[in-house]
Amino acid sequence: MPDPTADLTTLPERLDSMKRSLFSCVGIELEYMLVDRHSLDVRAVADRVLHSAAGELTGEVERPPLGWSNELALHVIELKTNEPVAALANLERSFQRGILEINELAAESQARLLPTAMHPWMDPDRELRLWPHDYNPVYEAFHRIFDCRGHGWANLQSCHINLPFEGDDEFVRLHSAIRVLLPLLPALAASSPVMDGRLSGWCDTRMEVYRHNARRVPQVTGSVVPESVGSMDEYHERILKPLYQAIAPHDTEEILQDEWLNARGAIARFARQSIEIRVLDVQECPMADLAIASTAIAVLKQLTQERWSRLKDQQAIDTHELAALLQRCTRHADKAMIDHPEFLRLLGIQRRRATAGSVWEHLIESVRKLDDPDVAHYWRPLDALLRHGPLARRISDATGKYPDRSRLQEVYGQIADSLHAGTMFIPDIDS
Repeated sequence: MPDPTADLTTLPERLDSMKRSLFSCVGIELEYMLVDRHSLDVRAVADRVLHSAAGELTGEVERPPLGWSNELALHVIELKTNEPVAALANLERSFQRGILEINELAAESQARLLPTAMHPWMDPDRELRLWPHDYNPVYEAFHRIFDCRGHGWANLQSCHINLPFEGDDEFVRLHSAIRVLLPLLPALAASSPVMDGRLSGWCDTRMEVYRHNARRVPQVTGSVVPESVGSMDEYHERILKPLYQAIAPHDTEEILQDEWLNARGAIARFARQSIEIRVLDVQECPMADLAIASTAIAVLKQLTQERWSRLKDQQAIDTHELAALLQRCTRHADKAMIDHPEFLRLLGIQRRRATAGSVWEHLIESVRKLDDPDVAHYWRPLDALLRHGPLARRISDATGKYPDRSRLQEVYGQIADSLHAGTMFIPDIDS
């Protein structure tokens, strides 16, 4: 969802003295639900947890190298890098320490953290509580215009990757590469197969509800895949300017007319000279999130360097075609059939069709041969993900096709334990 507070955290704005060039650093944000320790029902106690951590009411807590902060919904808390890091290797240790501390503080309210991108049985119409403190006017404006009681606002947790750029050339290369890779990300990262107490039929239900959350002003989300642009100025003209014009009749006080209003799957954050990728479902533990992030970044490096395809060909591929591929991967994840030979050629695959899973196998093998230290560090969780499938598939295998509340509570309790322990969720289907 749009995040007006993000400019304060992941990539600092003092870029006049600290230029950030392409792939020189990265920022990571991970969102989690707060739930009852026993029933796993949502608990709107993020303000209590942050208050306990800071000793005062606040939406921001410093735990270097991370920060904790609130989100729009009062049952969601975010952990993020305070400043960009040069590498992801070993960063999971900092996130894991934060999770353990938050769980200890949340226990005072009989709560704990729950991962995955959607709560499996939350009723957002009844249970949403907006963050009532700082930035509440922004959240209230979103609520007034879009009605944030839907799943696409109230019930979604994601992993964001922030990548820097310097100047037009780096911006265009990075933006074009992200457009190409974006449709494939749910095939690796889908973790939300359950909504309203049952399997939804989508591996990445979060992305399916997300693309509808701003239907009153469709320019906010667009096609989720951002439009192709050839410069930062063109981005302002093609994306931001029409967006501000569309929201203006609903936002007469101009509360929302900022770049964070843009809710595409990747958005330019010019205030901090970065692009934020936001289509990744959060995983069962930070180690899994960072394994996926390191792989995505390694692939993006190759795309920006035109290893498999020329920049002009990456720019030329149609946004609606990419959006259709994204929707296919949103539903089927690794089993989605990619029958778009021009798209496959952009990734160095000379075939007419391939499953999204086989595309990722090709990409991962390609970047692994380059001895990328981040990919090497997270190879074991990445290998487990490839062998056992995305978290969404592991969840649905564990729950069965028609789970009751008791079974969902058992499975998601195990996933909450995985988060606390920092381990992958690999269910024993035969048990």
